[in-house]
Amino acid sequence: MTKIILARHTETDWNQVRRIQGGGSNVPLNEKGLKQAELLAQRLKGEEIQAIYSSPLKRTLDTANIIAGYHNLEVKPEPSFKEIHAGDYEGVTVADIGQRFSHILTAGQDGNMPRIPGGESLPELQQRAWGAIRRLAAEHPDGQLLVVSHFFAILSIVCAVLDLPLSHLRRFRLGTGSVTAIEVGDPVDRLLVFNESCFQLDSQLY
Repeated sequence: MTKIILARHTETDWNQVRRIQGGGSNVPLNEKGLKQAELLAQRLKGEEIQAIYSSPLKRTLDTANIIAGYHNLEVKPEPSFKEIHAGDYEGVTVADIGQRFSHILTAGQDGNMPRIPGGESLPELQQRAWGAIRRLAAEHPDGQLLVVSHFFAILSIVCAVLDLPLSHLRRFRLGTGSVTAIEVGDPVDRLLVFNESCFQLDSQLY
């Protein structure tokens, strides 16, 4: 079994105002986000981590590099862990669209969920993110890895682990700088920890 720690990046100004930041937004961490990243790094410094992978976006790379400083490891960018491509919704506030973004993404059945205009669908996101998790687990059997990623990317992985329809994603909350952990491998995949954030400053959920 391979244990994979899934950390959500810490806060940006867009998180604070609930502005949709998908795979096309390269927003940096704000001052609070830098403090959260240090708290996250302190939480994980005692873990024996074999390798650190991150979405290539600035907010995830910066979070990952702060953690990596405690482990003498280089962060390996992995495009498959980027956030969902939000297309026409990129940069739009939740207030402007009048509903939670997750409700738009989960309309319809799993096999027929809408593709965001100019972007991608949740099943497409899950296919690439979960595919990368399975590949890394095969490359690091019996190891422990850290993956720093995003809200929808991590929740799509959790749904895959639990064999839940992606429509259930809207029922979860995941704070900035939170820790989730899974085990991947025979005989079954397992969710070990979800949205641990008691060590954090107040976390933004979107």
